[in-house]
Amino acid sequence: MKIPMTPRGYAALKEELERFKRVERPHNIQQIAEARAHGDLSENAEYSAAKERQSFIEGRIRELETTIADAEVIDTSNFSTEKIVFGATVVLADADSGEKRQFTLVGHVEIDLKGGKISVHSPVGKALIGRRVGDLVTIIAPARTSEYEVLEIRFEG
Repeated sequence: MKIPMTPRGYAALKEELERFKRVERPHNIQQIAEARAHGDLSENAEYSAAKERQSFIEGRIRELETTIADAEVIDTSNFSTEKIVFGATVVLADADSGEKRQFTLVGHVEIDLKGGKISVHSPVGKALIGRRVGDLVTIIAPARTSEYEVLEIRFEG
């Protein structure tokens, strides 16, 4: 199954994979060697921690390689700003308070709520897809239902 991804998200995964392969893995191998040098492995907490870290690193490398292999990078640089689609950065204004919010619609691998990156498949993402500047969008959340006006649609490189 292909995983939709922005070019920026794809590049970030490639960087993370390279860091794990070129920095984390060699550092971990060194830690294991140093822990082995301390003697009895059955009571060596450093060795156990290093082996546990090795398991995490190898698992993350496999996960990243699979995700990258399954990635469908969607270049949004030439997309029209007429309506909201995957990869769009959207500025909304709360219809009641006027408070502005900004979201970028991404695939599930790139979600970063603090960074304003939300899944295109989330309730908010689904409510925004296909909308245009000036449209009012009703977003139903567990805490409350809110209405927002779409102020801006753009695509960032």
